[in-house]
Amino acid sequence: MVNFILLQVNQSLTGGAVATGNAILPHRVETGLIDMAIKGGPIMIPIVLLSIIAVYIFFDRYRAIRKAGQVNTSLMDRVREYILDGKVDSAFALCRSENTPTSRMIEKGILRIGRPMADVTTAIENVGNLEVSKLEKGLPVLASVAGGAPLLGFLGTVMGMIKAFYDMANAENNINISLLSSGIYQAMVTTVAGLIVGIAAYFAYNILVANVEKVVFNLEATTVEFMDMLYEPVRK
Repeated sequence: MVNFILLQVNQSLTGGAVATGNAILPHRVETGLIDMAIKGGPIMIPIVLLSIIAVYIFFDRYRAIRKAGQVNTSLMDRVREYILDGKVDSAFALCRSENTPTSRMIEKGILRIGRPMADVTTAIENVGNLEVSKLEKGLPVLASVAGGAPLLGFLGTVMGMIKAFYDMANAENNINISLLSSGIYQAMVTTVAGLIVGIAAYFAYNILVANVEKVVFNLEATTVEFMDMLYEPVRK
């Protein structure tokens, strides 16, 4: 029994090496990412899929939000000049050529010129809400990945520990470290993988939300500027 314990300790200290007399025969342990994922068991499949989905949503939404946040500072100045000069059609054509969330809001407001101010404001706000909804597309999924990936990792941990104890129960008196390592390896790998995916998705979600809030602020500022413009007298 003592020799068995010493042998197991020696193996653990030498990374799986086996001592024979005075010689130590090293045993190489593969620790590559693919090898670790395989040893994580079937629960690694949904975790990997969630990571791919999270990466796709982040870069797709980041690019769209960044494009929407690019404001043409001269747009409102040119629109003001056209409207104050009575050239409503030219202002409409300018907004149509820009094709941005801001220009689409102003475009809808120009179409409502001549109607009560409440109708103009409502039309602009409705377009703004639609634009924000487009930018937020996919963010709920990203939030679900941030919360679901660690739970899947925890599920893999439980499954790995169950496997380890099941193997230990069937081994009876022939228990050794190699017998338990498979289940414990699965438990640890899935935990780490789930946490990595969940933490990365959490930060990605908050980055996108912060950028969307900046776009919303710009849209609101543009709406106020446009409504103030309508109160200015038309040049003659």
